[in-house]
Amino acid sequence: MDDRVVQFIAGLRAAGLRVSLAESQDAFRAMEQLGVINREQFKSALRTTLVKERADQPIFDRLFPLFFGSGGPPFMPPQEALSPQDQKKLEAALRALAGELGRLLQMLASGQAPTQEELAQFGRAAGADRAQRPEQQPWLTREMLRRMGLEALAEQIEKLLAELQRMGMTPEGQQAVLDLLAANREALAEQAAQHVGQSIARHMSEQPPQKLDGHDLMQRPFADLTQAEARELRRQVSRLAAQLRTRAALRQKKGGGKTLDPKTTLRANLRTAGVPFVLHFKKRHLKPKFALICDVSTSMRPVAEFMLRLMYDLQDQVGKARSFAFNDHLEEVSDEFIAGRPGEAIPLVLHRIPPGYYATDLGHSLDNLCARHLDAIDRRTTVIFLGDGRNNYNDPRLELFELIRRRARRVVWFNPEEHYLWGTGDSDMHKYAPLCDATHQVSNLAQLGEAVDKLFIHH
Repeated sequence: MDDRVVQFIAGLRAAGLRVSLAESQDAFRAMEQLGVINREQFKSALRTTLVKERADQPIFDRLFPLFFGSGGPPFMPPQEALSPQDQKKLEAALRALAGELGRLLQMLASGQAPTQEELAQFGRAAGADRAQRPEQQPWLTREMLRRMGLEALAEQIEKLLAELQRMGMTPEGQQAVLDLLAANREALAEQAAQHVGQSIARHMSEQPPQKLDGHDLMQRPFADLTQAEARELRRQVSRLAAQLRTRAALRQKKGGGKTLDPKTTLRANLRTAGVPFVLHFKKRHLKPKFALICDVSTSMRPVAEFMLRLMYDLQDQVGKARSFAFNDHLEEVSDEFIAGRPGEAIPLVLHRIPPGYYATDLGHSLDNLCARHLDAIDRRTTVIFLGDGRNNYNDPRLELFELIRRRARRVVWFNPEEHYLWGTGDSDMHKYAPLCDATHQVSNLAQLGEAVDKLFIHH
């Protein structure tokens, strides 16, 4: 067990957690005091000694079962689910169909779990022996089960039930067989997941701790970030915001804050026939007004989070900003950012708008915006759309987008997708783009920062 804990600590470090030698020693002392028999107690001891920040706890919870999994639940033998008569009929049906049923159904029906050698064989075929990230576990588990014969299982079960019916098994007995197969299938899925998890854990413990380079992370696509990289990139947002804030302030200072007021100048000089000729100026409103409209569907959430963080950190350079989030409908989320920091506000925003890959309806969301929040847009407002323009073949409501454009000072669109993808599949981006004053690709933080900087340049 000591070796496994050492591997676990190495895995935590590889995932980006900072675990010192002293904290590792504290973990072993806690193990000596509490033991390892009580799994929850053991887990709490490691969490208490190894996790310093709340943001690191989800990583700990994800990695713990990879390193200390129980191997999955045992298979249920037929004698626990079937009467002796039904057991004999099931055995006879399996023999009669021996040439037609795959190994997977034979295992599930007989309650015989795969051997470690078989799990390793199918794991290698699925690529589990090369996995290095916890995020890969669900997909590799499904691929491993597919290679074991999961796709043909339903058809083979139908054959087995037909044979059992021919042998005279009652409907109740057939249902008991189905329950047995379902229970053992779940057990197999958990065993496969545990096997994949152990492979990932082994590779993670062999990796050196991640050394995250800020410049490289700025160029890394949001969709490819690990949790450790995303956490580091959130720190980079504050540095980037400080740079953008300085640039905006310098532009404001250079502008002097005044512009010539021709009408006032002419009226004032009429009294003296222009001798002397006195210039009059009006104060220029340098700070822009923004209306930020964010797509928070599942595919867009990483981008939306960093955009909201960046805009929050720049709020002292903004005259007024209102924020909206949408998936299948639109809601204003400005109050969340007034009440709390981004780390507190963003989870609340994402909780209010349920995620979903195929639920986005930008047309309906535009209808919500125009019906309830059109007062957020006037001739001083720059409207920023953040989204991939994918609308699930719903009505894009271009007439509402045109209404927004007529009311606003400018309309810009931030899209993480490459231009060549616009208009493919359910993308309506090629329809919205001509109605925008500018469009920017924002697939990483460097591009996002450059696009936001241009908002202040063009104000």
